[in-house]
Amino acid sequence: MKRIIPVRLPGGRDRSYRIQIAPGALAQLPALVASRWKGRGVYVITDANVNRLYGRTVMHGLRDAGFDPILIDVPAGEESKSIGIYYGVLTALLENKVRRGSVIIALGGGVVGDLAGFAAASVLRGVEFVQVPTSLLAQVDSSVGGKVGIDHDLGKNLIGAFHQPSLVVIDPLVLKTLPPREFRNGLAEIFKIAAALDPKFFALLARNTAKLRPTETPFLTRVIATAVGLKAAVVEKDEREAGLRKVLNLGHTLGHAIETASDFALRHGETVAIGMVLEARMAATMGLLSIDHLMRITQALEAVGLPTRMPGTLNMKRVHSALALDKKVKDGMPLFVLLKAVGSSAIDVPVPDALIRSVLA
Repeated sequence: MKRIIPVRLPGGRDRSYRIQIAPGALAQLPALVASRWKGRGVYVITDANVNRLYGRTVMHGLRDAGFDPILIDVPAGEESKSIGIYYGVLTALLENKVRRGSVIIALGGGVVGDLAGFAAASVLRGVEFVQVPTSLLAQVDSSVGGKVGIDHDLGKNLIGAFHQPSLVVIDPLVLKTLPPREFRNGLAEIFKIAAALDPKFFALLARNTAKLRPTETPFLTRVIATAVGLKAAVVEKDEREAGLRKVLNLGHTLGHAIETASDFALRHGETVAIGMVLEARMAATMGLLSIDHLMRITQALEAVGLPTRMPGTLNMKRVHSALALDKKVKDGMPLFVLLKAVGSSAIDVPVPDALIRSVLA
């Protein structure tokens, strides 16, 4: 079941990397690091929850492989994507004598990957890093493509950089320790990738919602590899989100605003699922998307337990304020990725404020 997906980027061979997907891949991590960075300084950045589950195993494996690794752990949760925690990580790296030839290992979910990747991008003007995602959302989304960063009080992911990993190691077996809500969180991004890019993949997912479980390792490995392969192909063609890569923002314009307005009580995948449905309703209202395709998307997300409606408790003023600060705003108007059909999208679509307010209401 081992899959290796190459990501080939322009600008030199050292900018390309591979994504290794296999049950049990976490146990192979020390050997993979030793094959490329033997004799270098290794820094493992993780959070308290992942450290408890996998930190000791990874650190022992790295020591057995000849390294003297340094462990830096941060609190679990979105709050760690803050300027204060980021500065603390930089301080820990510098105090422990990080060098340009060192390698940082991001062991954890999307928060750890974004935070560690941004630290790797900025400390000493950039060192190499390895993504070892332990959540489904991070495995299929944030670990691939080089978007790293932290949040600001005014919105999500407003401070960051593009800094590609040198290696991504994905182990589907670690998902068995993931809480059910966090697993569903990752399913939202898988459905997003399928809805944006591949109608056959979307149909496969919709037919097999009962098999989208952490215990279904062979099927889940196939699903993860397909989703990662689709995203990697987009990243190869448009690393810096100048055009094609924008399709992967499906559901994210409204999703990020809802997530920020909820003070991150709603998970990223949950708000993306809500955003996908609301933005599909926009597309249907504008005559871009058929009602049949809107219903297919809604029903598939609901079948795996994801929310598809706006929570009635959210402050709408905060949603609109967060929307106005979104990175995808031009001339004061939010730009959306709107579906024309499952697997086909229009990018940078301006939507009238009246329609946005109507859908949010």
